[in-house]
Amino acid sequence: MAYYDGLFDALGLRDWCGGGGAAAQAGAGDGPMTMAELLARSRGEAVGVERAWWDIPFPSLDTLNASCGTIWRSRDLTAWVADGFLSIKNGLKLVLDPLTQPLSWLLDGALWAFLAVPWWVLTLILAAVVLVFTRSLAMTISVTLALCFFAFIDYFDYAMQTLSVIFVCTLICVLLGVPIGIAMSKRDGLQRAVIPILDMLQTLPTFVYLIPLIFLFSVTESKLYGIAIILYAIVPVIRLTNLGIRLVDKDVLEASDAFGMTARQRLFGVEMPLAMPTIMAGVNQTIMMALAMVVIASLVSAPGLGVLVLRGIRNLELGVGLIAGFCIVILAVILDRTSKAALSRVAKTSNG
Repeated sequence: MAYYDGLFDALGLRDWCGGGGAAAQAGAGDGPMTMAELLARSRGEAVGVERAWWDIPFPSLDTLNASCGTIWRSRDLTAWVADGFLSIKNGLKLVLDPLTQPLSWLLDGALWAFLAVPWWVLTLILAAVVLVFTRSLAMTISVTLALCFFAFIDYFDYAMQTLSVIFVCTLICVLLGVPIGIAMSKRDGLQRAVIPILDMLQTLPTFVYLIPLIFLFSVTESKLYGIAIILYAIVPVIRLTNLGIRLVDKDVLEASDAFGMTARQRLFGVEMPLAMPTIMAGVNQTIMMALAMVVIASLVSAPGLGVLVLRGIRNLELGVGLIAGFCIVILAVILDRTSKAALSRVAKTSNG
């Protein structure tokens, strides 16, 4: 007798369950046995042995199914979710393929550009960019030395691959995230609708981002890992753009209204400049999250240093994995310090 046979008998649901109780249904269950059943059978134990009242199990799907075969098992629920997704997969792919194809072109183009330029030219270009954004000679020298270190240990191409993916994905995150954050700051209803989505994206385990995308796109397509990186990294820039604009001093806004500014003039002339330090902090966090996701996305053919980390894990090459991880740390420090230096300059400009 199973644990909840008496419950279904008392409720008069035995006919709905198929009749006969668990003993009659023991050999009539659909599908393979559960793991609990397999383990119990391997130990020579009977499945569904009656327990004392204080040891009664929680009425989970599998437990209730033992007493009523009409109730789904947990595997039936997961199979239903999988079948539901697969049933709409072709329709989703038909819609998403043309919309996301430009992302593949951008990622492939950036990857080609970063690898086609000679190492010394690219090093000079990146050093010049850092100097322009940070106005710090020490930071520029540090970045140049780090790039030379990558080249010295033959990891320069891998580092540039990672940097190209971060560049494209961060750019798209900013182009999409800032307008969404602005719209959220202007409409409370939109903010209430978007916040739960952002919470889900921020708390969803990183590997879970890859599961539906693997079924929608081929692993040879760059947009597979690009979409995963963008979804994971876009949250901070949206949140902090919304927060920055909402925190603009109300007295300043009233003064702009008194001067007769239109909504567009107030946004670009007052709100955006005052909120820029907060927005830049969001961009900084987006860069860091994109870098973290690039490493994980190497599981689905994302190029860069993550490939070396994955190789170290798969082939048990300790040195390759540790050096690649150290290079990722260096790259993260470069991106973090550079973006924070640019942020401090923006803050000084806004305060000045």
